[in-house]
Amino acid sequence: MKRQYWYVIVAYVLMQLSGLAGVPLLLYLGIGANAQNKIIASSIASGYWAVISFSVTFFIILFLLRDDIKHRHDRDQASAPVAFMWAIGGFFLALFAQAIAANIEFRFFGVEMGSENTRRIVEIIKLTPLLVIVTSIIGPILEEIIFRKIIFGSLYKKYNFFIAAIISSLLFAVVHMEFEHLLLYSAMGLTFAFLYIKTKRILVPIFAHVAMNTFVVVMQTVFADDIEKMMKQAEKMQFIFGGF
Repeated sequence: MKRQYWYVIVAYVLMQLSGLAGVPLLLYLGIGANAQNKIIASSIASGYWAVISFSVTFFIILFLLRDDIKHRHDRDQASAPVAFMWAIGGFFLALFAQAIAANIEFRFFGVEMGSENTRRIVEIIKLTPLLVIVTSIIGPILEEIIFRKIIFGSLYKKYNFFIAAIISSLLFAVVHMEFEHLLLYSAMGLTFAFLYIKTKRILVPIFAHVAMNTFVVVMQTVFADDIEKMMKQAEKMQFIFGGF
């Protein structure tokens, strides 16, 4: 693995841990001072610190990868039109993989559908709307650079696709700290790894990941009330049909 790749990984890990000092610092500086309670104040500070830390790390990583960006062209990479089609199709493929994995978790392992991590992030977005930049754009870009380009890409040179994809996908799942959804995150990781190796363009899984995260955020913020009404209506219909 290239030396700068290790620097990128270290920068990413430090970013993930930086909240331990960053959030208390923002609280000390008065961020969230007008909140109703300490929990909300901490959530607001967490949102702002995520925006700061992710943004700074994003530019640091771009600087560290400046040579890769300059020499990013690969003879074997898909053409722009083909890559675009895979990027669009990859979004739907990721949603499909997520749905299949979620159903398997529910039916065979009794894991409730829905992510506590996602719900928590959505609640913070409502308090700190600027966080959507991180969840929908910067976060997915960094994750694809780390887990697909660097970790998967490095492992793929030594092992076959499945070993490289499974290891990188499991690490991707562990980082999200929802071990009950290990299969779900692994399925998404495998999908993004497939898109990367299929097109040889990291921008393809980045686009699919950004699109999927944006879709989830929009559905759970803008259309949250409509979805809740639809769920309640579906429950009523199920109850009615269950009476026959």
